[in-house]
Formats: sequence, structure tokens, C-alpha cells
Amino acid sequence: MAVQINPSILSADFARLAEEAKAVEGADWLHVDVMDNHFVPNLTLGVPVVESLARAADTPLDCHLMIEDPDRWAPQYVEAGASSVTFHVEAAAAPVRLAREIRAKGARASMALKPATPVEPYEDLLPELDMLLIMTVEPGFGGQAFLDIMLPKIRRTRELIGRHGLQLWLQVDGGVSASTIERCADAGADVFVAGSAVYGAEDPAEAVRALRAQAEKATAQASWVCNH
Repeated sequence: MAVQINPSILSADFARLAEEAKAVEGADWLHVDVMDNHFVPNLTLGVPVVESLARAADTPLDCHLMIEDPDRWAPQYVEAGASSVTFHVEAAAAPVRLAREIRAKGARASMALKPATPVEPYEDLLPELDMLLIMTVEPGFGGQAFLDIMLPKIRRTRELIGRHGLQLWLQVDGGVSASTIERCADAGADVFVAGSAVYGAEDPAEAVRALRAQAEKATAQASWVCNH
């Protein structure tokens, strides 16, 4: 299972987004947090900025929509240049239809769960997705402390993925750093969103490499990998 590191531009300098996108050389994706000040209590950026980033960045965009009515807006982010679009199941009216529409437009479809949202009710929906995002903080702001109580949820999700034999990426977002990434990898995550741990470092590209090395080491020793 290949480890992927996705720096979050929520922690970047918004006045220098094109440069900040290029500063994370070696990253797999650039994670773009879209917030509407309704679904979460913060307002960040929208379709025009994503369009500009898609033109400026060499790294593909992974757009995480923390917004109301993603059924209406998510397809527009694919059209804006996102290669992966994540919607929150708590906000989606028709998640299966939305996932299929995102895929039909040529992007990877991902679904996010807030910390209090259990994964089990959505087991039958997993085959419709390319990635599942487990939030490891309450969505809305960067720089929050990692919630250790999410580790059992990550493990249960990895078990569900294995039970169904799915090629489904399992992403974690929130408080991912050098001190937490190994625990996430051991629990079953293989895609890691890191904001301040990357953009708060003196050398963001080196921070990406260091986090990848940690996650790869933990993954190689994880029971969920060894049992497959």
C-alpha cells in the first residue's frame, strides 16, 4: 500500500499560493480546504482560487469541501481543475449520486466523516468511492491537536475496506505531524493530510520527505498490511 502525503494549503501563505504550491516538491497531492462559514465556522476559498491553483501547481489538487450543498457545488470543483473532490456525508443529500457524478467528470470521488460520524452506516456505500477521509479533528480550522480517540475508527474503517476487498484509499486529516503520523499509519491510514507540520517547517519539501519516511516505516510493520 503506497503512502501518500498531501500538504494542506490552509497552513500556507495565502498571499503566495503559487509559490507555496511549488514549495512542497515531492508531495503526492495538494490538499485544498474549501470552507463556506456555514457547514464549518470558517471561510477560506472557492472555485476561482482553485482554478488559479490548478494552472499554477504541478501537483494535482485534492479539494476537501467543508460546505453545505456539496451536491450542487462539488462538480464545479472538478471543472475548476481538481483531480480529487471530497464531500462530507453529513452535508450531502444524495452521496451515491454525487460520487458517481464526480467520477463521471473525471475526478476521484471521496467522502469525509466528521469525528462523531460513525463509518459503519456507510459500509454499503464504500464501493462507490475512491477514498474515504476520517477527520481527526473537528473540521474548520488548521493547527488543532490530533484526536487520539479517532484511532479505533481508523482501524475499523481499514477492516471494512479489507473485508470487502476494496482498493479504497483511507485518508486522515487533522493534527497529522511527526508525532502522530506513525499511529495513523499503524491504524490503517495510507493518505495523510499535513498542514502546519509541512508549511510550518523551515523546508516544506524536506518535511514532506520526513513524514513519508515515518509513515512508510510504520506501514511496513502494521498488522493490517502483514495480514494481507
